[in-house]
Amino acid sequence: MAFRLESKLLISAGIIASLSAIWHLLCIFGGPSWYAFARAPQAIIDSAQQGTYLAPVGTVIVAGLMFACTVFAFSASGLIRRVPLLRSALASIALLCILRALVAIPYLSTQVGIDIWEVIASSVWLYVGICFLFGLLKLCKTETETETETET
Repeated sequence: MAFRLESKLLISAGIIASLSAIWHLLCIFGGPSWYAFARAPQAIIDSAQQGTYLAPVGTVIVAGLMFACTVFAFSASGLIRRVPLLRSALASIALLCILRALVAIPYLSTQVGIDIWEVIASSVWLYVGICFLFGLLKLCKTETETETETET
């Protein structure tokens, strides 16, 4: 089965989203130091230290959203069957990922120097956002071509 460039980009974005979800879930087992390393908000780190439910529940929700991104990416690439709300999901995910990357620009440099973790994370999410954007454009083009063929 041969995939077009856009499909390959979506598959790579889906894999990245899945790996990120798994990383988030591993933080539950790794404890507060893993949350701190992952740059989680202080409230989440405190929750992990105190053993309250905020950290694990929040982490499961974030991981679930990332796995949902994987499903949409794989669906748009043709790897799995088409899921509902595909176009809206691709647009939303692309926008959120690109915004996540761009919003971090002021935080790339700290008083101690460049935050390498933030540079890498922002670069990865910018790449994922662009992959979803290309997938959305491919989907819209395919739908337009299908509508044109149906009309003739």
